[in-house]
Amino acid sequence: MANAQLDPLAPKPVYRTVRTSRLFEQIVKQVEDSILSGQLKPGDQLPAERDLAQRFGVSRTAVREAVKTLREKGLVEAYSGRGTFVTNGTSQAIRHSLDLMIRFNQQEGSGHVAELRQVLEPEIAALAAPRIEEQLLATMREAVATMDRNLDDPDAYVEADLDFHLALAEAVGNPLILSLLDSIVGLLREQRSRIFKVDGGPERGQFHHKRILAAIEKRDPEKARDAMRAHLKQVLADSSSAARKGSRSKPTS
Repeated sequence: MANAQLDPLAPKPVYRTVRTSRLFEQIVKQVEDSILSGQLKPGDQLPAERDLAQRFGVSRTAVREAVKTLREKGLVEAYSGRGTFVTNGTSQAIRHSLDLMIRFNQQEGSGHVAELRQVLEPEIAALAAPRIEEQLLATMREAVATMDRNLDDPDAYVEADLDFHLALAEAVGNPLILSLLDSIVGLLREQRSRIFKVDGGPERGQFHHKRILAAIEKRDPEKARDAMRAHLKQVLADSSSAARKGSRSKPTS
């Protein structure tokens, strides 16, 4: 059968000029190919950031961006204090489902995320307090120090904020809890980015982070639970402020 003739009057697809990919995209492609070919299997750990930078001959910044992209694709999971591991895709499936639920109704979505955190995170803090190992405590301390140094840098602050809370979830030692919290990490990143723009939001967050850390260092479940609850009340208040500010800035039709 002869190939159908293309109608010269039919609308043609619009393509953008192809540009040379950035360094981190080349890293992503190589790791992705290794996973798809079976050279890397679910549960395999990637080399440390410094080792990857040396192997690829790039900066650690490029490696960090590549790992972030691989996480967003659902190909790897990064755990504070433990490293980065090839995933089986389960968390990514949950993440996509929850992300779609939120995006279908963005106005209520932020409130839903805040409520979910209020259900989960106080108990995570209480469970983590007596169980946390020194390595994860060190991760939390470093996250707090990083946030202190980056009160004017939203990207660095938000990533350290995520590290702080994920370290708590990992300290519990329950893979279901860790997987659930990790599955909404994209939503949490968006929420934190919005709060960062609220006047005094980062500073208020740091006040509560330090209270949570102090309770965890004392291995006190009740104080850890109460400190997390107070923090999440602050998050909810700042989220509401960010939402009001966003609605006022939208142009009227």
